[in-house]
Amino acid sequence: MSTSDVSAARVAPRKGGGRRKLSLPVVLLVIAGALALVSLVRLISGANDVTSVGQVRGALELAVPIGLAGLGGLWAERAGVVNIGLEGMMILGTWFGAWAGFQWGPWMGVLFGIIGGALGGLLHAVITVTFGVNHIVSGVAINILAVGVTRYLSNFTFAEEPGGSSKQSPRLEEIDKITVPGLSDWMQDLQQHHWFFVSDLAGIIGGLVTGLSLLTVVALLLIPVTWWVLWRTAFGLRLRSCGESPVAAETLGVNVYKYKYIAVTISGGLAGLGGAFLALVATSIYQEGQTGGRGYIGLAAMIFGNWMPGGMALGAGLFGFTDSLKLRGGADNVHAMLLLLAILLVIVVFWQLYRKKYVAAVVSAAVSALLFTWYALTDQVPSQFVDAAPYVTTLLVLALSAQRLRMPKADGMPYRKGEGK
Repeated sequence: MSTSDVSAARVAPRKGGGRRKLSLPVVLLVIAGALALVSLVRLISGANDVTSVGQVRGALELAVPIGLAGLGGLWAERAGVVNIGLEGMMILGTWFGAWAGFQWGPWMGVLFGIIGGALGGLLHAVITVTFGVNHIVSGVAINILAVGVTRYLSNFTFAEEPGGSSKQSPRLEEIDKITVPGLSDWMQDLQQHHWFFVSDLAGIIGGLVTGLSLLTVVALLLIPVTWWVLWRTAFGLRLRSCGESPVAAETLGVNVYKYKYIAVTISGGLAGLGGAFLALVATSIYQEGQTGGRGYIGLAAMIFGNWMPGGMALGAGLFGFTDSLKLRGGADNVHAMLLLLAILLVIVVFWQLYRKKYVAAVVSAAVSALLFTWYALTDQVPSQFVDAAPYVTTLLVLALSAQRLRMPKADGMPYRKGEGK
Protein backbone atom coordinates (compact mmCIF):
# COMPACT_ATOMS: atom_id res chain seq x y z
CA MET A 1 0.00 0.00 0.00
CA SER A 2 1.41 3.39 -0.99
CA THR A 3 1.74 6.45 1.25
CA SER A 4 -1.14 8.15 -0.58
CA ASP A 5 -3.38 5.14 0.04
CA VAL A 6 -2.60 5.24 3.76
CA SER A 7 -3.35 8.96 3.90
CA ALA A 8 -6.61 8.46 2.06
CA ALA A 9 -7.60 5.70 4.44
CA ARG A 10 -6.93 7.95 7.41
CA VAL A 11 -9.14 10.78 6.17
CA ALA A 12 -11.85 8.62 4.66
CA PRO A 13 -15.13 8.99 6.53
CA ARG A 14 -16.53 6.01 8.34
CA LYS A 15 -19.49 4.25 6.83
CA GLY A 16 -22.74 5.78 8.06
CA GLY A 17 -21.82 9.45 7.86
CA GLY A 18 -18.72 9.47 10.07
CA ARG A 19 -20.48 8.76 13.34
CA ARG A 20 -20.71 5.56 15.27
CA LYS A 21 -24.24 4.38 15.78
CA LEU A 22 -25.20 3.66 19.36
CA SER A 23 -26.19 0.05 19.92
CA LEU A 24 -29.36 -0.83 21.79
CA PRO A 25 -27.50 -2.01 24.95
CA VAL A 26 -25.61 1.31 25.10
CA VAL A 27 -28.82 3.31 24.67
CA LEU A 28 -30.52 1.31 27.44
CA LEU A 29 -27.50 1.83 29.68
CA VAL A 30 -27.62 5.59 29.11
CA ILE A 31 -31.35 5.66 29.88
CA ALA A 32 -30.81 3.61 33.05
CA GLY A 33 -28.02 5.97 34.13
CA ALA A 34 -30.22 9.01 33.57
CA LEU A 35 -33.06 7.44 35.55
CA ALA A 36 -30.66 6.59 38.39
CA LEU A 37 -29.49 10.20 38.46
CA VAL A 38 -33.07 11.48 38.59
CA SER A 39 -33.81 8.99 41.38
CA LEU A 40 -30.80 10.23 43.35
CA VAL A 41 -31.96 13.84 42.99
CA ARG A 42 -35.45 12.83 44.11
CA LEU A 43 -34.10 11.22 47.26
CA ILE A 44 -31.88 14.20 48.11
CA SER A 45 -34.50 16.86 47.41
CA GLY A 46 -37.53 14.99 48.74
CA ALA A 47 -39.52 15.86 45.60
CA ASN A 48 -41.14 12.43 45.40
CA ASP A 49 -43.67 13.52 42.80
CA VAL A 50 -41.01 14.04 40.10
CA THR A 51 -41.40 10.49 38.77
CA SER A 52 -44.86 9.62 40.09
CA VAL A 53 -47.46 7.89 37.92
CA GLY A 54 -49.48 11.10 37.69
CA GLN A 55 -46.40 13.14 36.75
CA VAL A 56 -45.41 10.74 33.98
CA ARG A 57 -48.98 10.54 32.65
CA GLY A 58 -49.22 14.34 32.64
CA ALA A 59 -45.83 14.67 30.93
CA LEU A 60 -46.89 12.22 28.22
CA GLU A 61 -50.11 14.14 27.62
CA LEU A 62 -48.16 17.38 27.26
CA ALA A 63 -45.46 15.78 25.10
CA VAL A 64 -47.78 14.22 22.50
CA PRO A 65 -48.91 17.46 20.75
CA ILE A 66 -45.33 18.74 20.81
CA GLY A 67 -44.13 15.45 19.35
CA LEU A 68 -46.77 15.45 16.61
CA ALA A 69 -45.79 19.00 15.63
CA GLY A 70 -42.13 17.97 15.63
CA LEU A 71 -42.92 14.91 13.52
CA GLY A 72 -44.73 17.18 11.08
CA GLY A 73 -41.72 19.46 10.90
CA LEU A 74 -39.48 16.45 10.25
CA TRP A 75 -41.55 15.36 7.24
CA ALA A 76 -41.44 18.82 5.68
CA GLU A 77 -37.78 19.54 6.32
CA ARG A 78 -36.62 16.13 5.16
CA ALA A 79 -38.13 17.15 1.81
CA GLY A 80 -36.36 20.53 1.96
CA VAL A 81 -39.22 22.79 3.12
CA VAL A 82 -38.90 24.74 6.38
CA ASN A 83 -42.26 24.70 8.13
CA ILE A 84 -42.50 27.58 10.59
CA GLY A 85 -46.26 27.40 10.03
CA LEU A 86 -46.64 24.37 12.33
CA GLU A 87 -48.21 26.58 14.99
CA GLY A 88 -50.89 27.80 12.59
CA MET A 89 -51.58 24.28 11.35
CA MET A 90 -52.01 23.15 14.96
CA ILE A 91 -54.48 26.01 15.50
CA LEU A 92 -56.48 24.85 12.47
CA GLY A 93 -56.38 21.31 13.89
CA THR A 94 -57.78 22.45 17.24
CA TRP A 95 -60.69 24.31 15.66
CA PHE A 96 -61.63 21.76 13.00
CA GLY A 97 -61.18 18.91 15.48
CA ALA A 98 -63.41 20.59 18.05
CA TRP A 99 -66.05 21.59 15.50
CA ALA A 100 -66.35 18.11 13.99
CA GLY A 101 -66.00 16.47 17.41
CA PHE A 102 -68.92 18.50 18.73
CA GLN A 103 -71.03 17.63 15.68
CA TRP A 104 -70.26 13.96 15.12
CA GLY A 105 -68.09 12.63 17.94
CA PRO A 106 -64.39 12.58 18.88
CA TRP A 107 -63.03 10.31 16.14
CA MET A 108 -64.59 12.45 13.42
CA GLY A 109 -62.96 15.34 15.27
CA VAL A 110 -59.60 13.61 14.90
CA LEU A 111 -60.18 13.15 11.17
CA PHE A 112 -61.21 16.77 10.61
CA GLY A 113 -58.33 18.00 12.76
CA ILE A 114 -55.94 16.19 10.41
CA ILE A 115 -57.77 17.64 7.38
CA GLY A 116 -57.64 21.16 8.82
CA GLY A 117 -53.89 20.95 9.42
CA ALA A 118 -53.33 19.33 6.02
CA LEU A 119 -55.11 22.25 4.33
CA GLY A 120 -52.67 24.59 6.05
CA GLY A 121 -49.79 22.40 4.89
CA LEU A 122 -51.11 22.35 1.33
CA LEU A 123 -51.32 26.14 1.34
CA HIS A 124 -47.74 26.33 2.57
CA ALA A 125 -46.66 23.96 -0.21
CA VAL A 126 -48.39 26.04 -2.89
CA ILE A 127 -46.78 29.24 -1.63
CA THR A 128 -43.26 27.87 -1.18
CA VAL A 129 -42.92 25.10 -3.76
CA THR A 130 -44.95 26.47 -6.67
CA PHE A 131 -44.49 30.21 -6.19
CA GLY A 132 -41.06 30.10 -4.53
CA VAL A 133 -41.92 32.42 -1.62
CA ASN A 134 -39.48 32.44 1.30
CA HIS A 135 -40.37 29.57 3.62
CA ILE A 136 -40.16 31.64 6.80
CA VAL A 137 -42.38 34.39 5.41
CA SER A 138 -44.97 31.85 4.28
CA GLY A 139 -44.96 30.07 7.64
CA VAL A 140 -45.41 33.27 9.62
CA ALA A 141 -48.25 34.31 7.31
CA ILE A 142 -50.02 30.98 7.86
CA ASN A 143 -49.67 31.37 11.63
CA ILE A 144 -51.32 34.78 11.48
CA LEU A 145 -53.97 33.62 9.00
CA ALA A 146 -54.93 30.60 11.15
CA VAL A 147 -55.64 32.82 14.17
CA GLY A 148 -57.89 35.09 12.11
CA VAL A 149 -59.73 32.30 10.32
CA THR A 150 -60.53 30.31 13.47
CA ARG A 151 -61.67 33.44 15.31
CA TYR A 152 -63.97 34.32 12.41
CA LEU A 153 -65.40 30.80 12.17
CA SER A 154 -66.04 30.63 15.92
CA ASN A 155 -68.28 33.70 15.75
CA PHE A 156 -71.05 31.88 13.84
CA THR A 157 -70.47 28.31 15.04
CA PHE A 158 -69.51 27.94 18.71
CA ALA A 159 -70.91 31.33 19.73
CA GLU A 160 -74.41 30.15 18.84
CA GLU A 161 -74.21 26.93 20.88
CA PRO A 162 -75.08 26.55 24.60
CA GLY A 163 -71.89 26.74 26.64
CA GLY A 164 -69.90 28.11 23.72
CA SER A 165 -68.63 31.55 22.76
CA SER A 166 -66.57 33.26 20.10
CA LYS A 167 -63.44 32.09 21.91
CA GLN A 168 -64.32 28.57 23.01
CA SER A 169 -66.48 25.59 22.15
CA PRO A 170 -68.97 23.72 24.33
CA ARG A 171 -67.61 20.67 26.18
CA LEU A 172 -66.55 17.86 23.87
CA GLU A 173 -66.97 14.12 24.19
CA GLU A 174 -63.75 12.44 25.33
CA ILE A 175 -61.87 9.69 23.52
CA ASP A 176 -61.77 6.40 25.41
CA LYS A 177 -58.86 5.79 27.77
CA ILE A 178 -57.31 2.45 28.61
CA THR A 179 -55.72 1.14 31.81
CA VAL A 180 -53.93 -2.20 32.05
CA PRO A 181 -55.62 -3.88 35.02
CA GLY A 182 -53.35 -5.37 37.66
CA LEU A 183 -50.14 -3.92 36.23
CA SER A 184 -51.34 -0.35 36.78
CA ASP A 185 -52.17 -0.96 40.47
CA TRP A 186 -48.91 -2.82 41.04
CA MET A 187 -46.83 0.00 39.54
CA GLN A 188 -48.65 2.63 41.60
CA ASP A 189 -48.04 0.63 44.76
CA LEU A 190 -44.31 0.28 44.00
CA GLN A 191 -44.01 3.96 43.19
CA GLN A 192 -45.51 4.99 46.52
CA HIS A 193 -42.73 3.22 48.44
CA HIS A 194 -40.24 5.83 47.09
CA TRP A 195 -37.42 3.32 46.73
CA PHE A 196 -34.28 4.23 44.81
CA PHE A 197 -34.60 3.53 41.08
CA VAL A 198 -37.28 0.83 41.47
CA SER A 199 -40.02 3.30 42.40
CA ASP A 200 -38.95 5.68 39.62
CA LEU A 201 -39.06 2.90 37.04
CA ALA A 202 -42.46 1.84 38.38
CA GLY A 203 -43.71 5.41 38.11
CA ILE A 204 -42.69 5.59 34.45
CA ILE A 205 -44.24 2.23 33.56
CA GLY A 206 -47.36 3.08 35.56
CA GLY A 207 -47.76 6.35 33.71
CA LEU A 208 -47.67 4.45 30.41
CA VAL A 209 -50.37 1.93 31.41
CA THR A 210 -52.77 4.11 33.41
CA GLY A 211 -55.48 6.25 31.82
CA LEU A 212 -53.83 6.21 28.40
CA SER A 213 -55.92 7.76 25.63
CA LEU A 214 -56.28 5.68 22.47
CA LEU A 215 -55.18 8.74 20.49
CA THR A 216 -51.96 8.79 22.53
CA VAL A 217 -51.29 5.20 21.43
CA VAL A 218 -51.84 6.23 17.79
CA ALA A 219 -49.46 9.19 18.21
CA LEU A 220 -46.74 6.99 19.72
CA LEU A 221 -47.05 4.48 16.89
CA LEU A 222 -46.56 7.25 14.32
CA ILE A 223 -42.93 7.65 15.43
CA PRO A 224 -41.69 4.18 14.33
CA VAL A 225 -44.01 4.34 11.30
CA THR A 226 -42.36 7.60 10.20
CA TRP A 227 -38.90 6.11 10.69
CA TRP A 228 -39.80 3.02 8.65
CA VAL A 229 -41.41 4.98 5.80
CA LEU A 230 -38.64 7.58 5.48
CA TRP A 231 -35.62 5.32 6.03
CA ARG A 232 -36.72 1.88 4.87
CA THR A 233 -38.81 2.46 1.74
CA ALA A 234 -38.09 3.69 -1.78
CA PHE A 235 -40.69 6.41 -1.29
CA GLY A 236 -38.82 7.69 1.77
CA LEU A 237 -35.49 7.61 -0.05
CA ARG A 238 -36.89 9.74 -2.89
CA LEU A 239 -38.49 12.16 -0.42
CA ARG A 240 -35.27 12.61 1.55
CA SER A 241 -33.30 13.08 -1.65
CA CYS A 242 -35.45 16.14 -2.35
CA GLY A 243 -34.21 17.65 0.91
CA GLU A 244 -30.57 16.75 0.29
CA SER A 245 -30.12 17.55 -3.40
CA PRO A 246 -33.30 18.20 -5.41
CA VAL A 247 -31.31 18.82 -8.59
CA ALA A 248 -29.64 15.40 -8.37
CA ALA A 249 -33.00 13.82 -7.52
CA GLU A 250 -34.57 15.40 -10.59
CA THR A 251 -31.83 14.05 -12.86
CA LEU A 252 -32.68 10.57 -11.56
CA GLY A 253 -36.32 10.97 -12.54
CA VAL A 254 -37.79 12.01 -9.17
CA ASN A 255 -40.74 14.40 -9.38
CA VAL A 256 -39.41 16.82 -6.78
CA TYR A 257 -42.51 19.03 -6.70
CA LYS A 258 -44.76 16.03 -6.05
CA TYR A 259 -42.71 14.76 -3.13
CA LYS A 260 -42.43 18.21 -1.58
CA TYR A 261 -46.20 18.63 -1.83
CA ILE A 262 -46.81 15.23 -0.25
CA ALA A 263 -44.33 15.87 2.56
CA VAL A 264 -45.63 19.33 3.48
CA THR A 265 -49.27 18.21 3.35
CA ILE A 266 -48.47 15.26 5.65
CA SER A 267 -46.56 17.70 7.84
CA GLY A 268 -49.65 19.87 8.19
CA GLY A 269 -51.83 16.82 8.86
CA LEU A 270 -49.58 15.70 11.72
CA ALA A 271 -49.58 19.20 13.22
CA GLY A 272 -53.36 19.26 12.85
CA LEU A 273 -53.55 15.92 14.68
CA GLY A 274 -51.54 17.50 17.49
CA GLY A 275 -54.06 20.34 17.60
CA ALA A 276 -56.98 17.90 17.67
CA PHE A 277 -55.27 16.10 20.55
CA LEU A 278 -55.20 19.34 22.54
CA ALA A 279 -58.91 19.94 22.00
CA LEU A 280 -60.22 16.38 22.30
CA VAL A 281 -57.88 14.71 24.80
CA ALA A 282 -55.90 17.28 26.80
CA THR A 283 -58.78 19.67 27.58
CA SER A 284 -62.02 18.30 26.01
CA ILE A 285 -62.77 21.82 24.79
CA TYR A 286 -61.58 24.25 22.13
CA GLN A 287 -60.20 27.53 23.43
CA GLU A 288 -58.63 30.35 21.48
CA GLY A 289 -54.86 30.33 21.94
CA GLN A 290 -54.73 26.87 23.49
CA THR A 291 -51.76 25.77 21.36
CA GLY A 292 -49.59 28.10 23.44
CA GLY A 293 -46.60 28.03 21.09
CA ARG A 294 -46.39 24.24 21.00
CA GLY A 295 -45.84 24.33 17.25
CA TYR A 296 -42.63 26.29 17.79
CA ILE A 297 -41.54 24.01 20.64
CA GLY A 298 -42.22 21.02 18.37
CA LEU A 299 -39.88 22.58 15.81
CA ALA A 300 -37.27 22.95 18.55
CA ALA A 301 -37.76 19.29 19.53
CA MET A 302 -37.18 18.27 15.92
CA ILE A 303 -33.95 20.30 15.74
CA PHE A 304 -32.81 18.89 19.09
CA GLY A 305 -33.43 15.39 17.67
CA ASN A 306 -31.19 16.18 14.68
CA TRP A 307 -34.05 15.69 12.21
CA MET A 308 -34.53 12.06 13.33
CA PRO A 309 -37.79 10.57 14.73
CA GLY A 310 -36.19 9.00 17.82
CA GLY A 311 -34.28 12.11 18.80
CA MET A 312 -37.35 14.24 18.18
CA ALA A 313 -39.37 11.98 20.50
CA LEU A 314 -36.77 12.40 23.25
CA GLY A 315 -36.87 16.17 22.80
CA ALA A 316 -40.66 16.24 22.96
CA GLY A 317 -40.56 14.07 26.08
CA LEU A 318 -38.07 16.44 27.72
CA PHE A 319 -40.18 19.51 26.98
CA GLY A 320 -43.37 17.75 28.05
CA PHE A 321 -41.77 16.63 31.32
CA THR A 322 -40.49 20.14 32.05
CA ASP A 323 -43.91 21.61 31.32
CA SER A 324 -45.61 19.06 33.59
CA LEU A 325 -43.41 19.95 36.58
CA LYS A 326 -45.38 23.14 37.23
CA LEU A 327 -48.68 21.23 37.28
CA ARG A 328 -47.77 18.77 40.05
CA GLY A 329 -45.55 20.00 42.85
CA GLY A 330 -44.82 23.22 40.97
CA ALA A 331 -41.99 25.17 42.58
CA ASP A 332 -40.75 22.16 44.61
CA ASN A 333 -40.26 20.02 41.50
CA VAL A 334 -38.57 22.80 39.55
CA HIS A 335 -36.34 23.48 42.59
CA ALA A 336 -35.25 19.83 42.52
CA MET A 337 -34.41 20.21 38.84
CA LEU A 338 -31.85 22.89 39.77
CA LEU A 339 -29.89 20.18 41.56
CA LEU A 340 -30.26 17.84 38.58
CA LEU A 341 -28.96 20.49 36.18
CA ALA A 342 -26.04 21.27 38.48
CA ILE A 343 -25.01 17.59 38.59
CA LEU A 344 -25.40 17.22 34.83
CA LEU A 345 -23.14 20.23 34.30
CA VAL A 346 -20.50 18.60 36.52
CA ILE A 347 -20.60 15.61 34.15
CA VAL A 348 -20.30 18.03 31.22
CA VAL A 349 -17.23 19.61 32.86
CA PHE A 350 -15.41 16.25 33.00
CA TRP A 351 -16.42 15.51 29.42
CA GLN A 352 -15.11 18.86 28.21
CA LEU A 353 -11.85 18.35 30.09
CA TYR A 354 -11.50 14.93 28.48
CA ARG A 355 -11.94 16.59 25.08
CA LYS A 356 -9.46 19.35 26.11
CA LYS A 357 -12.04 22.11 25.72
CA TYR A 358 -10.93 24.05 28.76
CA VAL A 359 -12.89 27.26 28.17
CA ALA A 360 -16.19 25.37 27.85
CA ALA A 361 -15.28 23.35 30.96
CA VAL A 362 -14.67 26.53 32.99
CA VAL A 363 -17.98 28.05 31.86
CA SER A 364 -19.87 24.84 32.69
CA ALA A 365 -18.20 24.67 36.10
CA ALA A 366 -19.15 28.27 36.87
CA VAL A 367 -22.79 27.74 35.92
CA SER A 368 -22.88 24.50 37.90
CA ALA A 369 -21.53 26.29 40.99
CA LEU A 370 -24.21 28.97 40.63
CA LEU A 371 -26.94 26.34 40.42
CA PHE A 372 -25.59 24.46 43.46
CA THR A 373 -25.54 27.75 45.38
CA TRP A 374 -29.07 28.64 44.26
CA TYR A 375 -30.34 25.22 45.31
CA ALA A 376 -28.58 25.30 48.69
CA LEU A 377 -29.71 28.82 49.66
CA THR A 378 -33.38 28.50 48.66
CA ASP A 379 -36.29 26.19 49.34
CA GLN A 380 -38.34 27.15 46.28
CA VAL A 381 -37.94 29.03 43.03
CA PRO A 382 -40.05 32.06 42.03
CA SER A 383 -43.38 31.25 40.39
CA GLN A 384 -42.33 33.22 37.30
CA PHE A 385 -39.39 30.86 36.81
CA VAL A 386 -41.71 27.86 37.14
CA ASP A 387 -43.88 29.20 34.32
CA ALA A 388 -40.83 29.97 32.17
CA ALA A 389 -39.13 26.59 32.79
CA PRO A 390 -40.31 24.89 29.53
CA TYR A 391 -39.09 27.80 27.41
CA VAL A 392 -35.79 28.13 29.29
CA THR A 393 -35.30 24.40 28.74
CA THR A 394 -35.94 24.87 25.02
CA LEU A 395 -33.24 27.55 24.76
CA LEU A 396 -30.71 25.58 26.83
CA VAL A 397 -31.21 22.36 24.91
CA LEU A 398 -30.84 24.05 21.53
CA ALA A 399 -27.77 25.94 22.69
CA LEU A 400 -26.06 22.82 24.01
CA SER A 401 -26.93 20.64 21.01
CA ALA A 402 -26.20 23.19 18.27
CA GLN A 403 -22.70 21.90 17.48
CA ARG A 404 -23.78 18.35 16.65
CA LEU A 405 -26.71 19.20 14.39
CA ARG A 406 -26.82 18.31 10.72
CA MET A 407 -29.85 19.58 8.82
CA PRO A 408 -30.79 18.38 5.31
CA LYS A 409 -28.44 20.15 2.89
CA ALA A 410 -31.17 21.72 0.75
CA ASP A 411 -33.50 22.57 3.64
CA GLY A 412 -35.11 25.94 2.98
CA MET A 413 -33.26 26.50 -0.29
CA PRO A 414 -35.25 27.65 -3.35
CA TYR A 415 -35.72 25.10 -6.12
CA ARG A 416 -37.25 25.56 -9.57
CA LYS A 417 -38.30 22.70 -11.79
CA GLY A 418 -35.87 21.98 -14.61
CA GLU A 419 -32.68 23.00 -12.79
CA GLY A 420 -31.32 19.49 -13.16
CA LYS A 421 -31.61 19.44 -16.94
